Amino acid sequence: MNQILYKNTKISYSDIGKGNAIVLIHGFLENQTMWQDLVPELSKKHRVITLDLLGHGESGCLGYVHSMEENAEVVRAVLSKLRIRKTVFVGHSMGGYVALAFAELYPAMVKGLVLQNSTSKADSEERKANRDRAIKAVKKDYTTFIRLSIANLFSPNNRERLIDEIEKVKIEALKTPLQGVVASLEGMKIRKNREVLLHLTPYPKMLILGKKDPVLNYEDSLDQIENTTVKLVTFPDGHMSHIENREQLKTVLLEFFKSI
Repeated sequence: MNQILYKNTKISYSDIGKGNAIVLIHGFLENQTMWQDLVPELSKKHRVITLDLLGHGESGCLGYVHSMEENAEVVRAVLSKLRIRKTVFVGHSMGGYVALAFAELYPAMVKGLVLQNSTSKADSEERKANRDRAIKAVKKDYTTFIRLSIANLFSPNNRERLIDEIEKVKIEALKTPLQGVVASLEGMKIRKNREVLLHLTPYPKMLILGKKDPVLNYEDSLDQIENTTVKLVTFPDGHMSHIENREQLKTVLLEFFKSI
């Protein structure tokens, strides 16, 4: 792992392989280790950059709200350090929100975009209320909140089948400090709707959805790509395609990168 300082805050990242650059951005309660099964394959033909977003993994916290724009600036700082001018982004869940914020701020730097179990829509009022409830819950009982949150990301039929994998995800999630959890929930709650980027940007885009995603309703997610050139990939499982549909995801991503 390498590190840079962003606003006097430590940011951890990795840079593996050679070729066209690909940036993999993890989701809420995750860190860059979530990509460890994908990086060896992807880095055979590509330069793969991963990083820990603010308040996750080995990156520090920066205030009480980690907005998607602030996280996008963190990504920009890492790319600047690596002298990368143009790249493809893959963002899982919250990582997708960060990738979209980056695409809005620095459109000339985006070569392609993959939203994995993510959405370009802003939070609904109901979702914002759920974020507020989550903030109260994690402050009251941190460990229970984290463990339940992770289990609930998987489709019900996978929670038993993938019990060992889920336990590993929980262990990583429990490394996320309370401030990092709350600041991210606050940041996701206030994020902008960026559906327009799916309609008007010129680069290739792909949306990966899980049919039984407990977090993002599948049917509700489809209208954002109506009348767009966004490629839709549907997996039969939940919110964690990199675990629930690992091999299929690998294949889909490699095909997408080939087309760019």
